[in-house]
Formats: sequence, structure tokens, C-alpha cells
Amino acid sequence: MKKPSLKAPKLKTSRTEPGTEPGAEPFTEPFEVLSDGSGAEPRAGRPSFRAAALTGGGTRTGQSLLAAAVVLAAVFGIAELRPPLTPAAAAGTGAATTAQVERTSLVCPQPLQGLTGSTSLTLFSPAGAKATGGSAYLSDVAPPPAAPAPSASASAPAAPAPSGAAPSGAASPTSGGTPAGTPTGASGGAPSDAKVVLTKPGVPATGPAANNDNAPGSAAVATGGYAPGFSVTQTTTVTDQSGVGMSGINCAPSGTSFWFSGVSTAGDRVDYVSLVNADSAPAVVDLKLYGPNGPIDNDAANGITLPAGTSQDLRLPTFASNVNDLALHVIARSGRVGAAVHAVDGTKGADWIAPSVDPTASVVLPGLPADTSSARLVVAAPGDDDADLKIQISGKNGWFTPAGHETIHVKAGMVAATDLQVAGQLPVARGEVGAVRLTPTDPAHQTPVVAALRVDRSQNGRSDAAWISGSAPIGQRASLAENRGGGVGTLYLTSSGAAAKVRVSVSAGSGGGTPATKDVDVPAGATVGMQVPEPAGLNGVFGLTVETVSGGPVVAARMLAVNVNNIPMFTVQAFRDDHSTVQVPRADQDPGVLIRP
Repeated sequence: MKKPSLKAPKLKTSRTEPGTEPGAEPFTEPFEVLSDGSGAEPRAGRPSFRAAALTGGGTRTGQSLLAAAVVLAAVFGIAELRPPLTPAAAAGTGAATTAQVERTSLVCPQPLQGLTGSTSLTLFSPAGAKATGGSAYLSDVAPPPAAPAPSASASAPAAPAPSGAAPSGAASPTSGGTPAGTPTGASGGAPSDAKVVLTKPGVPATGPAANNDNAPGSAAVATGGYAPGFSVTQTTTVTDQSGVGMSGINCAPSGTSFWFSGVSTAGDRVDYVSLVNADSAPAVVDLKLYGPNGPIDNDAANGITLPAGTSQDLRLPTFASNVNDLALHVIARSGRVGAAVHAVDGTKGADWIAPSVDPTASVVLPGLPADTSSARLVVAAPGDDDADLKIQISGKNGWFTPAGHETIHVKAGMVAATDLQVAGQLPVARGEVGAVRLTPTDPAHQTPVVAALRVDRSQNGRSDAAWISGSAPIGQRASLAENRGGGVGTLYLTSSGAAAKVRVSVSAGSGGGTPATKDVDVPAGATVGMQVPEPAGLNGVFGLTVETVSGGPVVAARMLAVNVNNIPMFTVQAFRDDHSTVQVPRADQDPGVLIRP
């Protein structure tokens, strides 16, 4: 490709200088415009037009053409002299490159802890990011500060703000769930009102939420070297008879669509949907409910306004009374929100129901404890087609079909549920850790579904419950921020396809400890359960990271189980691909785009 010339075209124009005689030599000086726009002045040692004396249409045309040519020449010059900063390594192949993310934002729901419960918030970023600098912190979600009213004594307009600066007193626009008070300086440090601040990648930081029954939701932001793999975990322990149990959730990015299965408003169930708007603009949300008889319409569930920097807990029986086995679709028709459902079943237990993967024909639900006392599978088919699904359990030797629960049929737009028990005995995983998989009985009939599994653990007549939602593979890497010593953590690794090798890494503790790494082989279709490794010399909580080293896709979860007042409290969180890298498309230099119509 021939490079375009950087020389401006030689344009000629002429005029008769006022006061000269007809027939005199034409005045043909070059023209220069000053950068401040004040007009044209001659450059020292070189003749120039005087703008005030210009007359005649031909002269203006010449100036315009010359100015356009100069601009084009400058742009072409910049385009040629400043190529792309990071050309693709595979030049000429059209291949994309990968780059680490530079900013990650996550939203946590309002802690539902009553008057006596306690909640911990833990932040973690894996070590080893290529980027340096940055920060990571968590703050309560709060409305952005209002702009001050203009002074009545002001007699002159205020001086304009510098280009790109926010007006004085106005809240700076934010995105990605950034909490109010986010610093705008180049340093990117944590704001003064941050509740928890992460000071070093590879070492978690933890802190408590407000100890009351109306603690707000929170938002966390990581930039620079803290952004890749950034994760936040919220864990609540309640000992009151009302809401007793352990509730945990892996905080997630804001979004516009969230699916939940296993919701209920029947019996002693008290379910809340928690909505958090951490952005600087208001959001409008619709709640779509599906039950055993189809969609449930309620005008009160539509057009719910969530102002900027606010969080709300909405009691689901308000929208559907006394209905067991529900599915919920949270849709932000404007703005973005964080969403989660908190379920309390009287004195039988409580936990968060995390968002499921979007409706898909095949679903994997990881993290089935070996000592599960009961399990209830809830499946919704929100589309226009019925779903016929095969139920399989992943044990230590691969997939098997539980006797008496080979399939489940779900009608279009409805919800179906089944207890995975036969004559009071639980065939799920046969006393082993496991996972549940749903696949179409007819591969040619792929109906998208949403699924969740409620699991209960009992001891001495006391119990707790957890809800496992449909999950996606961990991808390249995934982390959970809060893990505790003393053998209270169990890791579940399920190979949903071919055999795989997974690297399990534990960080230093928040108060000290030595990181450790271990490789684990996962046979095809099998689930490997193992006690979470602990850092040597552990003090505090630690981060847990799993990476796919080789082989097929792996779905993973971690159970945290503690005994409080003789109650076998537990919570299960699935690992989510941290998307610490993004694909950057290859860009070729083509200055010709500047002159194409």
C-alpha cells in the first residue's frame, strides 16, 4: 500500500491588494490561521494574508481548500507516525489478543440478619496480575450527593470548569456499580468512607457489615493490579429462631436480567428479593414470577423504581401468595441492579439463592454434600415449549441415574419439582459428594430451563438449608474470598465433560500464613470432594482459587459448614469465572478510512 503524501497540495489564489493599480502583479502569499482563532497574521519573515482585508468568493474557497488539506495532512501524518500501541503477535492472521481487565465492580445484597445476626464482608484478589497500582475497596451503597442550590447573591455566571471535569458539587457519573464517594483522582485510592480496603493482592481483607436489621447493600470496586480475579463474599450467621442458619453469597456484577428457581411463598417460607442500585442513575425493575400453573401476573411487580445509590428488600408473598416452587425473573427495563433472593424456611434453615445461569437446555448444579438429608429439585421452562429432561448425578466414578427419578417433565411457562427420595431414602450421590445434571431426553429438542436444588443437612433434630443454582464452568480461573480454617470448608470439583486437571490455590491469611497450591485430577463426569487446603500458619480468613489446567470444563463449588448452638449451619457457593482477561480484536492501520465516503 502506498503511503499518502504528508505534503499539503499547492493551492494558488490571488487578489488585488487594495490601493494597487489594475494590471499589477497579483498578491499570492500563503495563508496561516492562528491556533487561538483570532484571525490571520503574517508570520515573521514570511508574507501572509490579512484576514480583515479578504474580499471575493474565490479567495474564501482557496483558504478553505488549503485549510482542509493541511488538516488532512496532519491527520495522515499522525496516523502513519503513531501505529497501534500493541499490534497483534499473530500479524496477518486476524487473531485477537488477550489483555487483563483494568476495573472490576461487584454488588452485594442487603444483609438479612435480623437484630442479632452478624455479617462479614471479605475482599480478595489473586496475586500475579501484570498490571500494577490501583486499589480495591467496599463501601455501603448510598445516594450520590445532591448538587448545591445556586447562591441568590451570585451576579455573574461561574467560570467554566476545565474540559472533562465534573461541575462543582455535582456527583461524578459512575458505572459498573461504583459506590458513591468513588475517588476521581489519578491515584484511584479508596474513599474515606470505605468499610473494607484491600491493601495487597494475594491477601484477603475482611470487615463487618452494620449490625442492624436494615443494613444497606454494598458495592466493591477494584482497579489496576487488583482488578483481575477480584471477588467479594458476604456471609451471615443468625441464631434467632426466626431466620436461623448461615447465609452466604458470592457478590456479582450489576446487570439487567437475573433468573432464580426454588423461590417459594408457601408454608413458613419468607422469601425476599434484594435489589441494589449502585449506579448514579435510577433503575426501573419488573419481577416476573412463574408457578406450577404458569406465569403469575401482578401489576405491583412491574415498574418498581429504585433510585440511584439505594437498596430494597421486597417481600415476595406481596406478589404471589401461598405458592410453592416458583421461578423468578428480575428484569431491569432501565438502569442496572444487583439482585439476589434470600429464603427463610421457619426454623428449618435459611440461605441466599444466587442467580442461575440464563435459561439453557443443559444445567449442572454443583456442591451436593455427602450428608444431605433431603433434596428438592425445582425446574422452570419459561419459554413456549415443554421440557423433558434426564436427571443424572455425578458421583466419584461418573454420571449415574437415580432410581425412581430418571426424568422430569416441565410444561411450557410452568414450574415442576421433585423430591429426590425413594421410600424415605436419599439416592442422591449415595452418601458421596456430587452434582446434579439436567439434559434433554431428546437431543433434538433443546428447551431452555432454569433449575435450583434445595439441600438440607440435619443433626440431633436441628437443620439448616442451602440452595444450589445452575452454574457455568469456572473457565480459566475463579476465586472465593472468604474461607476459614479448622476443616470447615469442602471443595467440590465436577467434570461436566472430559477428564480435567484443576489447580487449587490458597492464599495467605488475612492475618498471616503461607500460600499453597495443589493439582487435582477430576475423572470424566465425576465429582471430587476434598477438604479445602489451608495455608500453613493461618491467621484469619483466606482466599481460594481454582484454575483449569487442562482437559474438559469443570464446575466447582465450596461448602462452608460450622456448628453453632448444635445447629449444623452451612452455605454453598458456586465458583464463577472471574473473566480476568478479555479478548482484544486485532486492528490494522488504515488511514484510508479518513477519506472514504
